[in-house]
Amino acid sequence: MNELKNRLRQLREWVARKAWRRWALRFPCVWLAGWLGLQTVVTFMPLPVALENSPVMSPQTADRNGEPLRLLLTSDERFFQPVALSECGPIFLRATLAAEDKRFWRHTGVDWFSTARAVKEIAVHRRVMSGASTITQQLIKNAEPRPRTVRTKILENLQALKLERSWSKAQILTAYVNRIDYGNLCRGAGTAAWFYFDKPLADVSPAEAAFLAALPNGPSRLNPHRHFERAKRRQLIILGRMHRLGWLGVAAHRRACAEPIALNREGRAFAAAHFVDWVRQHREVKTNVRTTLDLALNQFVHRTLVDRLAQLTRRNVSNGAVVVIENATGNVLAMVGSRDYFEVESGQVNGAWAPRSAGSTFKPFTYLLALESGMTPATVIADVPTDFATSTGVFSPQNFNRQFHGPMRLRLALANSLNVSAVKVLEAAGGAVRLQTRLRECGLTTLEAKANHYGLGLTIGNAEARLLELTNAYATLARMGVHRPVRLLADDPHTAQRVFDERHAWLMADMLSDNTARAQAFGWDSALAFDFPVACKTGTSTDFRDNWAMGYTPEFTVGVWVGNFDGAPMQDVSGVTGAAPVMHSVMEHLHNRFGTSAFVRPNGLSRAQVNSITGRRAGEGVAEWFVTDHLPPLEMRDDFDASGRVKLGPDYSEWFASEDNTLRNRAVLDVTQTAQVRVLSPLAGTVYYLDPDLPPSSRQVRLRVNAASAQWSSKTLECVARDGDVFVRLQPGRHRLTAEVDGQRLETWIEVEGL
Repeated sequence: MNELKNRLRQLREWVARKAWRRWALRFPCVWLAGWLGLQTVVTFMPLPVALENSPVMSPQTADRNGEPLRLLLTSDERFFQPVALSECGPIFLRATLAAEDKRFWRHTGVDWFSTARAVKEIAVHRRVMSGASTITQQLIKNAEPRPRTVRTKILENLQALKLERSWSKAQILTAYVNRIDYGNLCRGAGTAAWFYFDKPLADVSPAEAAFLAALPNGPSRLNPHRHFERAKRRQLIILGRMHRLGWLGVAAHRRACAEPIALNREGRAFAAAHFVDWVRQHREVKTNVRTTLDLALNQFVHRTLVDRLAQLTRRNVSNGAVVVIENATGNVLAMVGSRDYFEVESGQVNGAWAPRSAGSTFKPFTYLLALESGMTPATVIADVPTDFATSTGVFSPQNFNRQFHGPMRLRLALANSLNVSAVKVLEAAGGAVRLQTRLRECGLTTLEAKANHYGLGLTIGNAEARLLELTNAYATLARMGVHRPVRLLADDPHTAQRVFDERHAWLMADMLSDNTARAQAFGWDSALAFDFPVACKTGTSTDFRDNWAMGYTPEFTVGVWVGNFDGAPMQDVSGVTGAAPVMHSVMEHLHNRFGTSAFVRPNGLSRAQVNSITGRRAGEGVAEWFVTDHLPPLEMRDDFDASGRVKLGPDYSEWFASEDNTLRNRAVLDVTQTAQVRVLSPLAGTVYYLDPDLPPSSRQVRLRVNAASAQWSSKTLECVARDGDVFVRLQPGRHRLTAEVDGQRLETWIEVEGL
């Protein structure tokens, strides 16, 4: 009590001396000097450089309809999609201000009331009880992280004051909601809204808005996927503040508190994985892009492939790929690269881009060359045992069923995918050089070796192709001979180049869509049979390692590959049983969803009847289409014997005597024709390689001519007769062989090399 009296007495004496007047006069000066000093410091205070540089946006790939496919990470390993302030919605902005800075619109960067409260709490409780950072200060802190010291706090306050001078409140708030961390690699509220709730920020409910606004307070500590209850408690606090501030009515507050939070369990979009990867590898993607893909179609294609592969598991089939192209534009509508992108061993291998043995898929292009060179769909090819000389030895192609079919019209030979006929057609149409050139013009990039490396075997699959490129090559046929590069992005350029005559391309579509023609090899009810026009071709590589199915209408082209990425052979799975059912299902889906049409016949084509064996025009026979100014000749009386049977030339003699002959009652060998005597084996220039691991008995080759018998000799090799045949025993070197046939001398030569 005495102490209080002494203090009062001292105060009266101070007032009596008028000392307070001196302090009263000094205070405004001190205050003004402090204010001016503060303003000067703020004026010259540099802002964090990072504020001037907007964060790099995560490019987002979307399908043709805007459906998100994938959001890509930025260089700092974050996902970021900026939003404008108008896209945030008033509810979310109020929730953010209630959570972080309720006086945001009134202060100048520093909330002095909150700062005083925080200082008082620290003094009383000896620890931090509440934050005093405004949104402006948090933006400064986010742009330039520093150690948490008193000096740092002072710098952030000064820079916050400077920022409020330089930017508008709207700019500051926009930058804040776009730059703050919302956890789970989400930078910005717009990114977080899609990740947590699968919706744009403007569409979130008050409960969801408060939930999102809670997360920046501790992105790891409040991670809702790990600590949902913590995030929920923080949300309720924010909802309470919104209510007290008058931003949420009583009923709305009650509903928001009771509303269950349903997090998006799928997380961010990750669809059409192989396609998006391929786009990233072949296109520079720095901004949001809309692709050509149809996500719904891609999902259907993937399900169809998975279902078919499940049926083939016991036959050692593990994977496949599918491509769908929109012919009019070249747009890739679907690309599925494997059964499961997330399979550990090979799921991320893109089967749509991996080079695989082409099988018989090049045959239609071979037959187009034949049409260009003057042949017609009715031209007859002798499908009989034939040897072809190549730079690496004798090439003796076999048909898939190990049988030969005698006289075959081009339509039937192609439809039934006969190998011998295809090789003969390629030889007559200009060989591997022409075929390789045309395939390259159709977009195939895998044929890098010289044409003689492939030889005539190119037409039956001794080269590799990529499913995407091969499918687009077939799309060239569907466009009636016009090639377009595939398009991945909606803004890719449109270019076109004619590769084939449209009349020949239409004839090809007509042959490939003829289910009657291919019934001999594939049956009437195979996966290649449709109720609407579809041109189809399958392919199967050696040992069933790859099989293909290609199908096209005027609108769409579908390509399917089935096999194993490690090259392991399948168990008797051909193109028609492995890949074709997938192609069939996808094409049926396209027909039902979008509709398909028939191939429009161009001008300059005519229909005529031809004899089914000779291919010549006849009064009765099978109907066939031709280029109008290139009809086949009329049949002649000399084409038949007295009984009306077709006369076959001497090239058919071996086949005619075999079990493969199905024309014994309709055809006869023409004994009046004398075949030119020639060497059948070995053909001139054949190269043989001696394997030291094989026994000496295997080092011999049968000598053959197309005559009953011949006397063989060689100055450098031994010729041995055995069981009615003649063999030559091989030795390294270059050797000449001579055959004497009825006084006629024939010569051939071979080269033998050791391994």
